[in-house]
Amino acid sequence: MKRLALALLPALVVASPALAHLNPGEHGSFAAGFSHPIFGTDHVLAMLGVGLWAALLGKGATLRLPLAFVGAMIAGFLLALLGMPLPFVEPAILASVLILGVLVALAVHMPASGAALTVAAFGLFHGHAHGAEIGSASPWGYLAGFAIASMALHLAGIGIGLALSRLQALSLTRGFGGLIALMGAWLVVN
Repeated sequence: MKRLALALLPALVVASPALAHLNPGEHGSFAAGFSHPIFGTDHVLAMLGVGLWAALLGKGATLRLPLAFVGAMIAGFLLALLGMPLPFVEPAILASVLILGVLVALAVHMPASGAALTVAAFGLFHGHAHGAEIGSASPWGYLAGFAIASMALHLAGIGIGLALSRLQALSLTRGFGGLIALMGAWLVVN
């Protein structure tokens, strides 16, 4: 179990915001959109947190939470494309990492509908950031890229959470949540 935790740790820290953007002219709009959440530490941590929390909540939450996050993320993206400002986007994204980590670390249980609203609020800010940073990418290819990458990250978090659940390793799942929260706190101060 400790080996699994040590093996997954580098995946949480390898990405950096400096590598978050591929040039759409060189790589295409889909690739630029796909890379945005994958290479942004804040996005990776938040989306893994959504997946881990969905796995902890179980039942309908495993599907509802990722869909709520991505649906709201698409809405935030469209708001940005329409030029509609959203206050405190970056602080809200950083708060999402910290809060999602704490929710997993404390194994907070709430109805799936309340949890879906919580992650949807975070998704709105993540999507707005994607829209504000689109550059010269085609909006629809970019949207498809970041939506698919986001769902993949959610599914990775769900997979890790379900695997740890089958191993009856709640403390390890909660430990991952604590690690996400600590990394979120680190991102806030840096």
